[in-house]
Amino acid sequence: MSLTEDTFISHLVELRDRMMRSLIAIIVAFALIGFWPTYAVIYDFLALPLIQTLPAGSKMIATGVITPFLIPLKVGLMAAFLLVLPYVLYQAWAFVAPGLYAHEKKLVLPLVISSTILFIVGVAFCYYFVFGQLFRFIAGFAPSSITPAPDIEQYLSFVLTMFLAFGVAFEVPVAIIVLVRMGVVSIQQLREFRGYFVVCASIAAAVVTPPDVVSMLALLIPMCLLYEAGIIAASLMSKVKAPEETEEKTASTALTPEQTAQEFAALEKEQNSGGR
Repeated sequence: MSLTEDTFISHLVELRDRMMRSLIAIIVAFALIGFWPTYAVIYDFLALPLIQTLPAGSKMIATGVITPFLIPLKVGLMAAFLLVLPYVLYQAWAFVAPGLYAHEKKLVLPLVISSTILFIVGVAFCYYFVFGQLFRFIAGFAPSSITPAPDIEQYLSFVLTMFLAFGVAFEVPVAIIVLVRMGVVSIQQLREFRGYFVVCASIAAAVVTPPDVVSMLALLIPMCLLYEAGIIAASLMSKVKAPEETEEKTASTALTPEQTAQEFAALEKEQNSGGR
């Protein structure tokens, strides 16, 4: 087996191990959160923005036979994932850390913390601001002859999609900082790409959100603002680069004393062979 194949397999094994650790952490958190009553309470909390816009006395319905049992369990898994999100993000960063310089490894902990905070802020923004505005907007178009009765499974699917969309969208500053620090793009390129980003963000917001202006703008505007915030943060970080970055790059290209001695011995041997 070649060295390249051996390295590739070792990376796959490490990736599997870190994914298993993340999965075990989610399962443990799922078990600690509680059983049926706790999961049901969490779902009631998620359904509150919609229930408040329904007619008085209205409730959601379950069309499946075992849906009232499965939906709270899915909610519990979602809550468990959010609970251990810092650990999951740490496992992801730890997987790529061996290929980073020392000064870049110091960014792992701040990036894990900021990624977690931004994801949770995105989810909270979606729940407390977007859902209320969106459901009131939809209820205003419902004819008086119709009594809305949303299905709990469809509602959970909608909630998870929106949470994921807003959580990922709020990670834009972190993604920009990582790309700049890795040298993939420059600050100037990001500024020149600003217009294209607005177009791409508009398309993404139109795809992942319901077909209404409220939710689309609620996702598009924060993404654009966070893009600008990411450029500013990356600019500030590039101005205060750690001095060891240059030292590490120099050290990576410089020869160790043993390598220097080996090079000198090989050169002397070559000269002696040529003299003969």
